[in-house]
Amino acid sequence: MFFKLTDEQIMIQTMAREFSRKVLAATASERDRTKEFPAENLKKMGDLGLLGMTVPFEYEGSGADTVSYALALSEIAYSCASTAVIMSVHNSIVCESIYRLGTEAQKEQLLKPLATGNIIGAFAMTEPHAGSDPVRQSASAVRDGDNYILNGTKRFITSGRNAGLIIVTAVTDETMRHKGISAFVVKKETPGLIVGNDEDKMGLRASDTTDLIFKDCRVPVEDVLGEEGDGFKIAMQALDSGRIGIAAQSVGVAQAAFDAAVKYAKNRAQFGQLISKFQGLRWIIADMATEIEAARQMTLSAAAMKDRGEKYTAQASMAKLFASEMVNRVTAKALQMHGGYGFIKDYPVERFYRDARVFTIYEGTSEIQRVVISNHILKDKRRP
Repeated sequence: MFFKLTDEQIMIQTMAREFSRKVLAATASERDRTKEFPAENLKKMGDLGLLGMTVPFEYEGSGADTVSYALALSEIAYSCASTAVIMSVHNSIVCESIYRLGTEAQKEQLLKPLATGNIIGAFAMTEPHAGSDPVRQSASAVRDGDNYILNGTKRFITSGRNAGLIIVTAVTDETMRHKGISAFVVKKETPGLIVGNDEDKMGLRASDTTDLIFKDCRVPVEDVLGEEGDGFKIAMQALDSGRIGIAAQSVGVAQAAFDAAVKYAKNRAQFGQLISKFQGLRWIIADMATEIEAARQMTLSAAAMKDRGEKYTAQASMAKLFASEMVNRVTAKALQMHGGYGFIKDYPVERFYRDARVFTIYEGTSEIQRVVISNHILKDKRRP
């Protein structure tokens, strides 16, 4: 690793690695088969401080920096990508949004149970007809005295069934386009919040993905996050952070697939010798290692920029774009190196391949990342 880590960052990475490989790895394949939510393991992660990593100590968090968080998330993804995506949404989007824009009362009430893992957070912006274009969302929130009444449907919500609270975006003034979208904190027990069916997904099967339906759901005014009209801004800021999380997950899954492929190549003999002796495979291994290292450096660099308080939107999108496409290439090559064995569920590389596929889609498709990156380049007045 070329990125110079501090002793504290190495300690956090080591702790997460040990937990991941001793605890998460043991049940990852079974959970992939049964789709059982990893509630018990998440509680253990809360005890270790992995569910409030960048939340300050005063709110029961770990007070870690973004680099430490990215390192830990990669280690969790190495063993179980389903658990990692729950951790990523919970930390990057939910905890961070509440800490950055919540009132002191919201932080006291919400951040502490989130950071300790007593409840899991979810983020609901995507709708059946508004994914990459969130300005088109139609969920509405109408002021009624001391409440807002929410109506609408949100789709593909990570942890939608198991979350204790959800940050929900809804239109409060349709004449204002993106400036007419607001964000609300909705607790799971709120009347009018209905959880739809769980999606039957290709990968990340132990992480529930559901519709959330709001039918005359009353949310108190004090549960608005930020100011009315801040919803789109909150979502975009959250996604910047979340994209570092997706990049970190991609690095973790790619590293797991790479390690499995190298181990297999060192033990599989064909034509009278180990397949690791064949130049064609050795060059593939070299390319895989190079791509993983490049993605790791891009991810940590974007995380470090965030820690320094610099603008990092373009760098987060670059890291997410490259890492998510990298993990799809690496897992495909790892599966190919296993031959027929890579196609059966006895080998984890098959699960890595399926889990990786969605990384180029959620929290902004690869195409959206290219829009974000090119917009930043073409608007940069320092460039010729």
